Formats: sequence, C-alpha cells, structure tokens
Amino acid sequence: MSDKNQTNNNSVISLTVGILSLLIPFIGLILGIIGIVFSKKALKQINITNESGKGLATVGLICSIVGIILQILIVLGLIAFLSISTFITH
Repeated sequence: MSDKNQTNNNSVISLTVGILSLLIPFIGLILGIIGIVFSKKALKQINITNESGKGLATVGLICSIVGIILQILIVLGLIAFLSISTFITH
C-alpha cells in the first residue's frame, strides 16, 4: 500500500529541472541534460519498485528534450544575429 502511494523523487526532480531548462537561457542546456538523466533513472526505478510518478518522469523527459532544442536554437540564432550584425557594420 505504501509503495504505490509514494511518488518517485527522481521523477519530481526530472520534471522540475525539465521545466527550468525551458525557462533559463544558456544554463537550460545543462539542465536539460540533467533532466534527461533523472527521468531515465526515475523510469528504471519506477519499473522496479512500482512507485507512482511515471507521468512526471515522462513529462520531465519531454520538457528536457524541448528545452535542449530550444537552447540550441537560441544559441544558433544569437550566433547568426551576431555574424550578420558584424557583416553589416564592416
């Protein structure tokens, strides 16, 4: 009874870090990688211990992946903007 009612701590961490990877610029890339690691770890533990939190881990994984993609696009956009602005000024 107590095993099923407990939520896996790693799934909560993966969701929190995944959401932060969407919101914090530049550091979000590192947070996204950490979120993926915690969500994979949480899913393994949930399958073994039968705890709840599988949905949280899945959403954390999705947020982390989207956060990484968003951060990469921001960095590429910044590089493109800076290269165009230096090209125009010269």
